[in-house]
Amino acid sequence: MKIFFYILIITFLFSDSYASSEKELYKKISEVKTLGFKFNQTLNGKDEKGKCIINYPGKIYCKYETRFNKIVVSNGKSLVIRSDKNNQYFRYNLESTPLSILLNKELILNQIINLKLKDVNDKYYMLSLNEKGQEINIFFGKENLNLIGWQTEDIYQNLTVTYIYDIEINKKIDNKIFNLPKL
Repeated sequence: MKIFFYILIITFLFSDSYASSEKELYKKISEVKTLGFKFNQTLNGKDEKGKCIINYPGKIYCKYETRFNKIVVSNGKSLVIRSDKNNQYFRYNLESTPLSILLNKELILNQIINLKLKDVNDKYYMLSLNEKGQEINIFFGKENLNLIGWQTEDIYQNLTVTYIYDIEINKKIDNKIFNLPKL
């Protein structure tokens, strides 16, 4: 009977601590309107760096540190990837990309409420989301609950891992950066 009692107490304490983290994460994300950060991104063994700004809901601007002036911009409806390399310009419906999930704060908050947060190696929390055929794993630091990155797989099964750092929350931004670039 004592063993059962100890197991019950440990289970209660662990679940209460876990629920507390979810509540704190929910509150923290709720308060974010804009998010600026630097990133390292790995796709097919190639690393890229850059800076991004997210303006919820649905807007993102990323400038890569490459000689091709690559940018990724979403105005909340469309997503454009532009590069000076071969004058490339790609336009997508935002909803057809995994970024649509990352840029949908309400969806993320709803999933946190529904207890889909997973503890990974006692280092970070992972939220796995699948919406309209798009999948993304979003990672949060366990100690400070900051967004630390995400992982997606494209239609060609290429895994993209993005790690973010130097985060700035609710910094004033010029919304003109979310205007889609012209070809």
